[in-house]
Amino acid sequence: MNRIASLLLLGAFGISSVACAQEKFNYPGKSKEKVEATDKITYTTTRTYPVQEISSKSKAKRPKNVIVMISDGTGTSQFFTAIAANNNQAYIEQMPITGFSKTASKNKFTTDSAAGGSAISTGHKSNNGEIGLDENGNAAKTLLEMCDEQGKSTGLIATSSITHATPASFIAHQPSRKMNEEIALDFFSTDIDVFIGGGKKHFADRKDGKDLIKDLDKKGYKVAYTIDEVTATTDGKLAGLLADDAMPPYTERGDVLPEAANTAVKLLNQNKEGFFLMVEGSQVDWGGHNNNTELLITEMQDFDYTLGEMLKFAEKDGETLIVVTADHETGGFSVNGGDPSKNTLVTSYTSTHHTATMVPVFAYGPGAEEFSGIYENTEIAKKIMKLMKLK
Repeated sequence: MNRIASLLLLGAFGISSVACAQEKFNYPGKSKEKVEATDKITYTTTRTYPVQEISSKSKAKRPKNVIVMISDGTGTSQFFTAIAANNNQAYIEQMPITGFSKTASKNKFTTDSAAGGSAISTGHKSNNGEIGLDENGNAAKTLLEMCDEQGKSTGLIATSSITHATPASFIAHQPSRKMNEEIALDFFSTDIDVFIGGGKKHFADRKDGKDLIKDLDKKGYKVAYTIDEVTATTDGKLAGLLADDAMPPYTERGDVLPEAANTAVKLLNQNKEGFFLMVEGSQVDWGGHNNNTELLITEMQDFDYTLGEMLKFAEKDGETLIVVTADHETGGFSVNGGDPSKNTLVTSYTSTHHTATMVPVFAYGPGAEEFSGIYENTEIAKKIMKLMKLK
């Protein structure tokens, strides 16, 4: 693609660039040719939504339910775009407690999603690429598994494949994040109640010839292939496999993430013992990798809107802790200027890879005060374990 064609493509997305350079980048959800490598990009959002005021009062000292929300590849600047691109307001501002997480893995100063997710799910540092393992390479029990053993209902939601690194780190134990078929089998090692994402091919079109869809049916899951089938589910176990691999970006899939999260909460909350749910906004990370500001901001808004839906539930419930964070930052993304009155931002990147910077942690509900300060990412899991008395 030549420079003129690149500028025309950027203009079609409402993005202008003051400097472009050719660079190849292969990452899920976008074309193999990187959309743009920039000094600065101006983007004007086409979506806004009202933000409801949420009370921060809780009726419990300890949480019965925990919702962990991970916006993959998201640093402070990415979270700020949810505010600045939406009439200077966002649900992330309704989180009363803020802290910061240091994200280094066991073997690398700059983590990946596998080690980052595993630290949040297990409280152990692991090597980049490892799923649900501890410092010695052994399986480390996850928050989801601990809650399952305690009799709570459990769930996972992602806009990537459900076997991708972050959701996998809450349910699987594998030496490599690339082992999607083995990770899919690990879903049968727990009694998980709800999981919704892409990744159908890792259950149905496998090299070993196994048909895990039939096995899910035998275990009593309703297997759904569309968001309408997901939202029509009112009880029982649910496996939503909404794409062969990753789901399409927000501009194509629409409100799948908030609808999936609301459905999961309705199903999981039927258990009087409580529940654990992890919700990942997977594709903010892909916007960072591709230096694609439209993808980054639209995915960030989708995540924030979904957070709003979870906050509305938690406010009414009074016994639900919500923890919002990221596994790492991607792209060295910054907001350089803009006009918030017009929902226009000027942004730039320093990288097409992960960075080593701290990432924010936000908390709401009973026990939220535990999450203030600066700490290792492993402390997020340990704080939740302490509050829920998990072992």
